[in-house]
Amino acid sequence: MTSSHGKYADFEGLRAQAITLRREGLSRRQIRDRLHIDNNDILNRLLKGEPPPEWTKRPNAKDDLRDKARDLRLKGMTYDQIQLELGCSKSSISLWVRDLPKPPRRGPSEQAKLAARKRWEHERAVRDAERQATKESAREAIGRLSDRELLLLGVGLYWSEGSKSKPHRLDESVVFINSDPDMIHVYLRWLTLLEVEPERLRFRVMIHESADVAAAEKYWADLVGIDVSELSKTTLKRHNPKTVRQNTGPAYRGCLVVRVLGCTDLYRRIEGWWCGIVEAAHGTKAGNASGMV
Repeated sequence: MTSSHGKYADFEGLRAQAITLRREGLSRRQIRDRLHIDNNDILNRLLKGEPPPEWTKRPNAKDDLRDKARDLRLKGMTYDQIQLELGCSKSSISLWVRDLPKPPRRGPSEQAKLAARKRWEHERAVRDAERQATKESAREAIGRLSDRELLLLGVGLYWSEGSKSKPHRLDESVVFINSDPDMIHVYLRWLTLLEVEPERLRFRVMIHESADVAAAEKYWADLVGIDVSELSKTTLKRHNPKTVRQNTGPAYRGCLVVRVLGCTDLYRRIEGWWCGIVEAAHGTKAGNASGMV
C-alpha cells in the first residue's frame, strides 16, 4: 500500500487521527476533508470498526419493526411466527435477527398450529377482500336518490328510530334519536326535503355520565353545524356498576336527540306515509306516486 499511495504511507498514524475525529462526532465527509483523503477504499479501512455518530444516521421506517422482530426472536419465536406477527418478509427478519440465538425446534403439535394459523390468515384476507368488493358494488348500485326515494327512505327510518304516538299515550311529537352520525345526516337531509326550517330543530345529547361528556357535545354540535351553547341540556344516564358496558372509549359519544318544533301536522303525515307504505307492500292499496311531499 505504501508504494501505491505515497501520502498514505503512515497508515496507522492516519488511522489514529481518523478514529479520533470519528469519536469526536465527525461525519465521513468531514473526516475526508480534514485529512485530505480522496480514496473511499482507504477511508473505509481507516474507519473500519468505528460506528458512525448518531446524528449521521438516517431515519429508517423499518427501525421499529426491526426492534420488535429482535424482541420476538429473543422470546423464542421462529421466522414464521415473527412474520405472522409483524407482516414483514422473512428475508428482512433474517437480516435483523441473524446474530441472535436460534429458538428450539418446534414439535409436531406447534407446527400444526402454525400451519393452521397461516391458512386462517390467508382465508381471512380473502374474505376481507370479498367483503369489501361486495360492499363497494352495492354502494355503487345505489347511485343518485330521487326525492321520492329519499321520502320513502326517511319515513322508514323515522318509523324505526323515531318517537311514535300510542293509543294509551297520544303524543304527536317528531323526535329522532340515534348514535350513528351517518343516520343523523340522512335524517336531517330528509327533514330538508320536507321543508322543515332549521330554526324549528332542537338538538340534545344523551350519554352515560362516566363518558367524556364535553367531547361528545362538541362532536355532535360540529356534526350538525351549530355551537355547543345551542344544544339543549344534556341527558346523563346513570352508570350501573353491575353492568358491563361495551360502548366505552373515545369513540363512544352517546346519542343525539333531534326534535322538531311545531310538528303535529308533520307527525300525522309521517304516520300516514308509513301506513301507505305498509298497504302498498301488502298490495292492499295502490300507492300514489305524486304529491306525497
